[in-house]
Amino acid sequence: MDILNLVDISVHYDAVVALDNVSLGVSEGEVVAVMGPNGAGKSTVLKAIMGLAPVVGGEVYWQQRPLEAATHEIVKQGISFVPQGRRVFTHLTVAENLEMGCLYLNNAAEKARRLDSVMELFPILHQKRDDLASQMSGGQQQMLALGRGLMAAPDVLLLDEPTLGLAPIVVKEVFQKVAEISDRLNTTILVVEHNIKGVLDIVDRAYVLDKGRVVHDGTPQSVRDTDILTQVFLGS
Repeated sequence: MDILNLVDISVHYDAVVALDNVSLGVSEGEVVAVMGPNGAGKSTVLKAIMGLAPVVGGEVYWQQRPLEAATHEIVKQGISFVPQGRRVFTHLTVAENLEMGCLYLNNAAEKARRLDSVMELFPILHQKRDDLASQMSGGQQQMLALGRGLMAAPDVLLLDEPTLGLAPIVVKEVFQKVAEISDRLNTTILVVEHNIKGVLDIVDRAYVLDKGRVVHDGTPQSVRDTDILTQVFLGS
């Protein structure tokens, strides 16, 4: 049974229809990709979940109940969002950046436990814990952004283009880390990604969007076996 569902979600930016009656779901423990060309509405799916997009129709359900919390409260319910472009706090240290992921947590012992857990998963963050985030490479900053998302101990992790702008060798490392988060922590992951080949290697299912609509939903192999990507990316 899906723990996170979008049912007939429509998002309009004035006259622009970003999502048009989109329905999709993610089951516990799954890694699910949302793919499609630029402007297909991929990132808008995540923003709709987080209350960051003007939803004009449909409903988002979290654990079979309407998700009606304010954006800043959603993380407390178990959904963490890692936005596109890393967006680390460059003037803060690595450890301070991580702590920003659970500002609402008043239990110092639990915060320290989560910090240790994340640093165990990302050794580079432990190594650089007292360095400013501005001193890190792009790939290291992406690991920091992922780690900050995990500091909320989420049931579901939403990732928006986690490999954007990274070198190929770093892209591979990010995908490996996403798969490791799923395997080790049993975190459910919904990932928007433009790197089709890389993401299909790590997900259980994939949705393909085009012009704000879901045009395919299936296993990675079903995506590979059809010409759906050729249709949406090349318009053929």
